[in-house]
Amino acid sequence: MSYDDQNIFAKVLRGEADCIKVFEDEYTLAFMDLMPQGDGHTLVIPKEPAENLVDLSDDAAMSCIRTVKRLVKAIKKAFNDSGVIVMQLNGAAAGQTVPHIHFHIIPGSIHSMRAHAKDFGNPDKLRELAEKIKACIE
Repeated sequence: MSYDDQNIFAKVLRGEADCIKVFEDEYTLAFMDLMPQGDGHTLVIPKEPAENLVDLSDDAAMSCIRTVKRLVKAIKKAFNDSGVIVMQLNGAAAGQTVPHIHFHIIPGSIHSMRAHAKDFGNPDKLRELAEKIKACIE
């Protein structure tokens, strides 16, 4: 399957769509999920175009995991939470709603998660939560 460069995350990477940025480096971008499953729900995406994990290069995969680890630490600190869900869905059948590989980082418990891709979060609250996370990134 070929990569759809018109997906929303590709547009975010090109600056054609907005996001509430939490972290960025040369290889990855982390931003708030606009339809959060919990307060602090953050997404990490590679800058490399890839639909799912098996399409991603090893170097990009390593960069993603480094960023995921960094954000998990910051989110745990920001929310004083010992539980953090890290989730990565591959393919529509698995629940992937955007055809660009991404990792979900959600503070809390799987039992407290809201439905996936259901309701939009309040943009002001998302910006506030982003700042809280940014302040804890080392």
